[in-house]
Amino acid sequence: MNEFMIDPGSTPAAWPPMLVGALLGVLVMLTLVVANRTLGASSAYATIAGLIGRALAPRHTQSLGYFKKKTPALDWGLMLVTGVVAGAFLAAWSGGELTGRWLPPMWVARFGPEVWPRLATAFAGGVLMAFGARLAGGCTSGHGISGTLQLSVGSWLSVICFFLGGMAVAFPIYRW
Repeated sequence: MNEFMIDPGSTPAAWPPMLVGALLGVLVMLTLVVANRTLGASSAYATIAGLIGRALAPRHTQSLGYFKKKTPALDWGLMLVTGVVAGAFLAAWSGGELTGRWLPPMWVARFGPEVWPRLATAFAGGVLMAFGARLAGGCTSGHGISGTLQLSVGSWLSVICFFLGGMAVAFPIYRW
């Protein structure tokens, strides 16, 4: 096995993946039945941009087509993303997986100890993911969790493309 494939400081998952998957499935079903909503996060970023735009340039923000149809407000998607971030922190904290480091050993061995390239790469990846999510009509959680659960053909095609795109980027970075 390639030395770059494993983070030497990593530990086994503190939360059993099968349990987490089952709980996620229950959560999706409950949100569909109780709230008549699906899980998805990409619209929250548009909402955040709209809230910022409404505070800084309200006339311009209201003139945009997207915000003519959907007024930016604290809504379901924004609360979902807030809960996901808080839940991820609590899961890492309760599972003893908070490392307190900016760079995992695998990154340092492959690309060096500088933090800024990692932050720039993460930012660029986030921008590309947000663009792709808006282009695909949903994010990985919307298509991958809610859409596939509902047997949406478009969601299954999106998930296949997510994996192919991830592999196309990961192999050149971490294998060569």
